[in-house]
Amino acid sequence: MTTAAIIEHYREQVARIREYDHHYYVLDNPLVADADYDDIVREIKALETQHPEIIVPESPTQRVGGGLLAQFDSVAHALPMLSLDNVFNEAELSDFNRRILERLHLPENSEITYACEPKLDGLAMSLRYENGLLVQALTRGDGQVGENVLNNIKTIRAIPLKLHGDFPPVIEVRGEVFMPKAGFARLNKAQIAKGEKTFANPWLIIRRYCVYATVYLMILTEWFIRLTQPLCNYN
Repeated sequence: MTTAAIIEHYREQVARIREYDHHYYVLDNPLVADADYDDIVREIKALETQHPEIIVPESPTQRVGGGLLAQFDSVAHALPMLSLDNVFNEAELSDFNRRILERLHLPENSEITYACEPKLDGLAMSLRYENGLLVQALTRGDGQVGENVLNNIKTIRAIPLKLHGDFPPVIEVRGEVFMPKAGFARLNKAQIAKGEKTFANPWLIIRRYCVYATVYLMILTEWFIRLTQPLCNYN
């Protein structure tokens, strides 16, 4: 097989794994059996071992290449990453509505339709993609400066290392890293089986390690792509 043919085949296999990951981890609709998936990953690893110069950033082998880190670099947010506020009565809710009208330069009697949903209390995260590639993952920090936990975020299989479709040169997608109850129960069960101490709170695990095998990033794709347009820097 010629070098060009090897590169083409390698990239086709990487693209195939990306598609399988999307269907399995995001759409909950597996396309292939685990054994077939593993065979392709093994082939990719073999090709990269024989030809390290062909490795691409979106390869499945690049997800955990650096391992989980406990120390992180501090990086300033492109735009402040603000936290949510609370309201406890109707007067405070009316005041919130008034502020929104003012910021949108709308008349006082204007009606706004709000979309409400439960808040997942996890770890706020801002993912930065440049030319479609995931290059940075910042925690909220103090809102101005966060910690870059890129290597840890790469272990979350639902997060694409490379974007699909149309996207701007630079885009930040903001969401919440959280651990579902079922995942927390499985983790503590594994801790007990190993004779180790169990965890009292899933939030503490996320805060300390940023990610774990059962932690997910919730991205409401259509909404976040629309809502994060002001976060994009078109250099």
